Amino acid sequence: MSDFIFKASILVAFITACAGTAHAQISHGMDYKQELLPVIEVIDEHFEIPQLIKTRRIAAILPHNYHHTDKRYPVLYLQDGQNLFDDHAPFGSWEVPRKLAWLAERGMGDVIIISIDHAESERLAEFTPSRETQLGIGDGQQYARFLAETLKPYVDAHFRTLPEREHTGIGGSSMGALISIYATMQFPMVYSKLLIFSPSLWVSPELSEEFVRDTPTYYGRIYLYGGTAEGGDMVEHLTRLYGLVKENPHGRNLPVELSVREGGEHNEAAWGQEFPRAIAWLYFQDL
Repeated sequence: MSDFIFKASILVAFITACAGTAHAQISHGMDYKQELLPVIEVIDEHFEIPQLIKTRRIAAILPHNYHHTDKRYPVLYLQDGQNLFDDHAPFGSWEVPRKLAWLAERGMGDVIIISIDHAESERLAEFTPSRETQLGIGDGQQYARFLAETLKPYVDAHFRTLPEREHTGIGGSSMGALISIYATMQFPMVYSKLLIFSPSLWVSPELSEEFVRDTPTYYGRIYLYGGTAEGGDMVEHLTRLYGLVKENPHGRNLPVELSVREGGEHNEAAWGQEFPRAIAWLYFQDL
């Protein structure tokens, strides 16, 4: 499927969804069938993180028919789990289950989302790279090790995943997007799909160049999103990263998508609205 046709089909689907009245509706107008809502299973309220000597709530968001098939699924590891599916989250929700139901109706719901709660008051420390940054030296290396060396093996052992790199993604928003880039740099042979929403690249501006330069084995897809009303040179940072990936020194034609929303703000509602487009492009578009 050509990139133009794919984007056009997604646009038509969004317009159709906004016009629908026969289904339940997501807050910004998209409709979905309740019977296609995914199954949410809390893996553990206190999943051990040996690298940080902490525990964390981890949840699996499974396709609606997961327990009625023997199919294996690609996986996306998403940060800031508190904001992904909790309707009462203090800063808003991405409404991931409803978005996945909307995608499922269009044949794009077969993906497992692993939701990792953040560390509340220690969130910045965990999501900051273990190097000199604008926020000091963080615990990002240990957190990245937890994802790749502890959590992923557990998920692959307990769920019907497609464990290979080409089926494994990581992502998040703001600092969660920054740590997703950093985790991919630390473990480039684990992840091949990146969902990067409004990354806090100001924390470590040189990370963009190092990501492209020092990850020669990288191949896969990168979805970048930001809004013009976010401030902090967000669009400038994103555009720079996009250009570096497109012109990478390894001569590879890396699939990368840049989405900039006019008036888009730095909040959960904006990221939730972009989520279906990102999932469709990362997991269901044929290049």
